[in-house]
Amino acid sequence: MLMNKKKKKKTEELYDTRTKWTPGNIASFIILCMLTIIFIFPFYWIITGSFKDQASTIAVPPQWFPTDFTLKNWISLAKQPLVRWTFNSFFIAISTTVLVCVTSTLAGYVLAKKRFPGRHLIFWALIAAMALPKQVIMVPLFNLLTKLDLINTYRGLILPAVGWPFGIFLMKQFSETIPSELIEASRIDGCTQLGTFRNVVIPIVKPGIGALAIFTFITSWNDYFMQLILIRSTDMQTLPLGIALMQAEFTTNYGLMMAGAAIASIPMIIIFLICQKSFTQGITVGAVKG
Repeated sequence: MLMNKKKKKKTEELYDTRTKWTPGNIASFIILCMLTIIFIFPFYWIITGSFKDQASTIAVPPQWFPTDFTLKNWISLAKQPLVRWTFNSFFIAISTTVLVCVTSTLAGYVLAKKRFPGRHLIFWALIAAMALPKQVIMVPLFNLLTKLDLINTYRGLILPAVGWPFGIFLMKQFSETIPSELIEASRIDGCTQLGTFRNVVIPIVKPGIGALAIFTFITSWNDYFMQLILIRSTDMQTLPLGIALMQAEFTTNYGLMMAGAAIASIPMIIIFLICQKSFTQGITVGAVKG
């Protein structure tokens, strides 16, 4: 009887998921709340600033909440070609994300699990390329895109991002976690190379693909520097670029800019909320090898 009670108590302790408010947990909770407020505050400031007039946005001391609530900034923003800008941004970001995930997953798997001469040299060349900031290669890249007649085109904005080696490096690290026995077993069962990749590799590295998709989408969506240099016509402008170019020559309507920034941030928030499970799994799985 006594043994049963001890076993029952141990089982209850094992499955007890209630939070125990120890001093350490309380301190962690307070720190997390403070960090949450710090990270959310810029978004709060953008949202509230979009409903302020020009004088209120630059007032000192700052107004933490709009006293003179106005929709003027949103009305002015609605007069801009938002639909076209949003389409361009989505098309470029989604196309880049899909191509990067496909090519990086294939290349990462090959570098991790295939044995061929020079694979280590290729990998270290990719690492060396990652050390170069994009600003360094912008001049030769611009000359190359000009010769290929890709300036002010979707291809000119998408293809350079697909060639960036970060995705290959990330997916190689994930592919290293695939047990070689599974690949060998699939080959014994008669799977082709493509069948092994589709049925064995992709399900295992799916968290990594999700994390890479989020990184790539956000980077492509916010790639103001590249878009500013390569885009020439109004029809090709993206949402971040169009919003940045709305400011006047000598003055800046901060309320209008904040309204545009709020619109531009919504897709990234939605994408992250949809893919956050894959993102957190990707970070966790990628931290463990074997």
